[in-house]
Amino acid sequence: MDPELHRRLIAMAGSVSPELQAHIAAAPIWFPARPDNGVAAFLARAVTGQQVSAAAARSIWARVEAAAGEQLAEFLCTTNEAALKQCGLSRNKIKALCHIGAAHAAGLLDSAEIRALDHAARSARLTEIWGIGQWTCDMLAIFYCRDLDVWPQGDLAVVRGVKRFARRRKPERVAAQFVPYRSLLALYMWRLAGAAI
Repeated sequence: MDPELHRRLIAMAGSVSPELQAHIAAAPIWFPARPDNGVAAFLARAVTGQQVSAAAARSIWARVEAAAGEQLAEFLCTTNEAALKQCGLSRNKIKALCHIGAAHAAGLLDSAEIRALDHAARSARLTEIWGIGQWTCDMLAIFYCRDLDVWPQGDLAVVRGVKRFARRRKPERVAAQFVPYRSLLALYMWRLAGAAI
């Protein structure tokens, strides 16, 4: 993170609470480096990890990758439902992954095109895919597209983190004080929660 941006975030946090200011001042934060395996792979991994522990998500995803080989996006189709089930995925997650694969095959998940959209337009496109909700769109915006100003209101760890520092204020109002850097506030809240980001 640029030192000037870090100083700006520290100043923004001061209007919320001294505790939040100290947490942000302790160390700068930035988007984690991750391999770019395409939009379909990101969405599929996000869906795989929903409502299971981090360890279970990693294990299931490793099996999906091993079964798919080099053609992961193409592997996500109804022909491979049995193989996806053997990876440990539920019926609804298999359905979502097959819809992601179909969207990829239809050319709707081009990385450059998805990144060029603003968050609202991107979310509108992606939520047309069965099984993709706003939380998944927010995760893609933050961790794949690296949008600076996305607030994942549906993420419990982020909301709880903000409440810890501003108990009497609504999290979205606190986040509004960090425009245009709400994604970075979310990263700080995930770090606070000990989440792997």
